[in-house]
Amino acid sequence: MDQLEGPVVVFDGVCNLCEDSVAFIIARDPEAKFKFVSAQSVIGKEIQECYGLDAIEDETVILIKNGEVFTHSDAGLEIAKDLDGPWKLMRYAKAVPKPVRNRVYSIIAKNRYKWFGKKNECMLPSSGVKARFL
Repeated sequence: MDQLEGPVVVFDGVCNLCEDSVAFIIARDPEAKFKFVSAQSVIGKEIQECYGLDAIEDETVILIKNGEVFTHSDAGLEIAKDLDGPWKLMRYAKAVPKPVRNRVYSIIAKNRYKWFGKKNECMLPSSGVKARFL
């Protein structure tokens, strides 16, 4: 797959928590640096295949940024450091050992449908942010 333009977030498009997370990022990314793609979409599947990942099976958000791939807690922290406001301070959470961060991440990811719900189909972005979705 050709080099993706800008950081791209691959997310579970039927997960309510994931959809809310995308909305959270959009609200704190006024320069529109981040692009988004549902893991279930054709483009999302192509990206995952290209990088040998499966966001749904691996229960992770995927961030592709400057040719690097970030998953699990690393993806979340890497996203946070590029957001407006105090979220940039989340970069210091990398001081927490990765196995501990990823264990907490995994507990939330495994329970995301039970705790936050699930849709029958992927979200449809509003016209104001549609251009940010691949």
